[in-house]
Amino acid sequence: MSGHSKWASIKHKKAVVDQRRGQHFTKLTRAITVAAREGGGDVDGNPALALAVQKARDASMPKDNIERAIAKGTGEGVDADQIETVLYEGYGPGGVALLVEALTDNRNRTGADVRHAFSKHGGSLGEPGSVAYLFDKRAVVVVDATRYSEDDLLVAIDAGADDISLDDDVYEIVSEPGDLVAVRDALVGEGIEIESADVTQRPRARVPVAEADAARLMKLIDALEESDDVGAVHANFDVDVDVLQRIAS
Repeated sequence: MSGHSKWASIKHKKAVVDQRRGQHFTKLTRAITVAAREGGGDVDGNPALALAVQKARDASMPKDNIERAIAKGTGEGVDADQIETVLYEGYGPGGVALLVEALTDNRNRTGADVRHAFSKHGGSLGEPGSVAYLFDKRAVVVVDATRYSEDDLLVAIDAGADDISLDDDVYEIVSEPGDLVAVRDALVGEGIEIESADVTQRPRARVPVAEADAARLMKLIDALEESDDVGAVHANFDVDVDVLQRIAS
C-alpha cells in the first residue's frame, strides 16, 4: 500500500469521526454534484457518480442528502455550474511529488489556501504538468490480507481487475477507473469486506523519505486535506508504517 494510503489508514483509526463528519459530507456532496453535472444523474450509467454515491453511503450520508446532491448536479440547483475541478501540483519535504484535487466555487480562494499550506510546511507549489507525469489514474480496492487469501480475490480479475498485489498486510486490487464499480461489486458479492475502493493517482515510483522529512510532509498533507475545497491529495512517498504510527501518536 502506498505511503499515503498507510497514513490515511492510520489517521482514520485514530480519528474521532463525528468531529469532521460535517466537513467530510461537504466534500462528498460536491463530488456527487460535479459527477452528476458532468455525466448525468443515472447512477447505473455514470461510473463517476456511482463511485461518489458509494463513498457517501460508506460514510453513512443520509439518502436525502445524496438525492439532493444529484438533483443539484442535474440542474435543479442554481450553483452547480459554479463548482469546478482544479488540480494543483507541487513538491513537499523530501522531494515528494504531490497532486492536489480540489472542487471549488472560488478558484482564487482555493489557490491561496493551497499555496499557503505548501509554503507553511516546507513545500513548493509547481506549474501545471510539473509532477502529473509521475502518476497514473487507476482504480484501487484495498482488502485486509490477514482475513483473505489471493485465491479469494480472483473473482476481481473476472470482473475486470488488472492486478492483485500484496503490500504489508493488505491486498491492492488495481483496475481501470471504469471497472472499479464492477470489481468492487464482485468482491462484495462474494462476502469480502472492502477497506477502501477509490479512483486514485497511483505513483509510478515511490520516493523513500527520512523520518524528519516525513513528519513535515504529513503536516503538509493534513493541512491540504483540512481545506473544505480539497477532495484528495496524492503523493509518491514511501515511509515505513512504524514511522507513520510514531508521527501520528
